[in-house]
Amino acid sequence: MVKVAIKVSMAMFLLVLCGCSPSSTDSLQRRTADATAAAKRDAGAIARGVAEGLTRKGPLNINEASATQLATLPGVTSQQATMIVEHRPYTSTHDLVRRHILSPAEFDRVKAQIFVK
Repeated sequence: MVKVAIKVSMAMFLLVLCGCSPSSTDSLQRRTADATAAAKRDAGAIARGVAEGLTRKGPLNINEASATQLATLPGVTSQQATMIVEHRPYTSTHDLVRRHILSPAEFDRVKAQIFVK
């Protein structure tokens, strides 16, 4: 019975020792560094998003906004902004797609930031 207890104790000791091996701590260190780097990237993206959100004045009325203002929309080029101004008036924001000024994907990027009045 004592021999069994000693063997069990040795097995438990070896398991604990293996769990604390240098390769295990190296792995933990790498995973921690990776998680920290990811958190840093995410924090940077969040900070940039907050800054961008604070600089926006709200949705743009595509019937009244200048080409310069329209060119600040994500993915809208100055040429597209000029076309938006030249093809006024609009009855719906979706007119930008119907009139082939923006592609459906481009429209999806800006639809929350524009309106028609």
